[in-house]
Amino acid sequence: MLPGIGMFGTGEVTHVLVPILRDKGFNIVAIWGRTGKEAEQAALELQIPFHTAKIDDVLLRKDVDLVFITCPPFLHSQISVKALGIGKHVVCDKPMTLMQSDALKMVRASQYYPTLISIVNHSLRFLPAVAHMKRAIQEGYIGPPGPCLDQTLIDVKVRMGPLFNRKRYDWLCDESMGGGALNLVGSHVIDLVKFLTERKAIRVHGTVRTYAMYASHSHTGIRRVAAPDVCTFQMELESDGSTSSALVTVNINCHESNNAFQQEVVIYGPAGHLTVRGGDLVGHRLNADTGAIKEEMLYVDVQDLQFSTSDTTLPRPYVKGLCKLVGALRDAFHPNKESAGWIKEPVQAAATFEDGLYVQAVLDAIRKSSNERCWTKVNVCTESPTNQQKQNVLANAAARIASVSAIRADPSINHTGYF
Repeated sequence: MLPGIGMFGTGEVTHVLVPILRDKGFNIVAIWGRTGKEAEQAALELQIPFHTAKIDDVLLRKDVDLVFITCPPFLHSQISVKALGIGKHVVCDKPMTLMQSDALKMVRASQYYPTLISIVNHSLRFLPAVAHMKRAIQEGYIGPPGPCLDQTLIDVKVRMGPLFNRKRYDWLCDESMGGGALNLVGSHVIDLVKFLTERKAIRVHGTVRTYAMYASHSHTGIRRVAAPDVCTFQMELESDGSTSSALVTVNINCHESNNAFQQEVVIYGPAGHLTVRGGDLVGHRLNADTGAIKEEMLYVDVQDLQFSTSDTTLPRPYVKGLCKLVGALRDAFHPNKESAGWIKEPVQAAATFEDGLYVQAVLDAIRKSSNERCWTKVNVCTESPTNQQKQNVLANAAARIASVSAIRADPSINHTGYF
């Protein structure tokens, strides 16, 4: 028996996830939305029998054993901790949270309930080309066998269309609410580098910018967009001290027309380099005797999805990785006759809540580096914030609210068009 699924969120990711879950044999029994009307509409479109705007109404259902959290990030920690506390498995979408303190709560809850699944949706880990790339690295394709060594350069380029819905103004339009290129795409890249190299970033240097600052949304006029659409950053990875540490360069641009998507991940080593382009893996290997470089296709993505994705703007590599992740979840539960039982091996490669906490720390460091225009150390939170730190967070939030209120009070601004 596969566990019953409770969905939290009604956005685009949910509309992609539900067909994938059903294709793998899962039963979606309930969905939550921020409002009753929103939940009802999503339940009707996705043919889910139960809908609600109350979190507990989904969590307390006896036929819900696994929850997928794809709602706005400020709710991720609350729902995850509560779900784990009452014995539900959790799959949380990225970005994991908005603050490290909330991520730390999720980590501690997952550690307190180790018999429950608690993973983050970093689906690129399950993309076949990425799995083949990691295996090639471990087998010594670009250097000595084992995890990626110090003398390595990693270059990542992502080109895609806007990350927010132009017909609707929501949290995706605001970086402080979890939107933007750094949160939505950069988080995947940061996790991917750690997955491939098995090493963490120790310091970063980044630039985060918003160029499309205004967007026209239907029924709401023109609104200001605070989500960055361009970000570039460098990461210096931890080293054993014997040689220079690995360097990662990342460039993410969300200005492609027609929602075109191009992603290239290249890892250079002393013996050659590997390239994941879209869903394909290409290898370039150096012949030590002749000095010639041989190019070879190591993996070609020819498998198509079993359902249509023409209605979604989510990149196909991420959707294909998500399919593999859901398939791994099915395999984790499938050998057991009881829905509460599961085995760890199929989801061994998934990002844990500890991985999510690390990613959040790197995101915070990149934003700080962009503001201060200097290299910034990555500090992973290990303790709950003090009362003074909590007061600082509340003060910053109050200042942001005050600035918005000041804009609204400005008589020179058309208040029907600006947020």
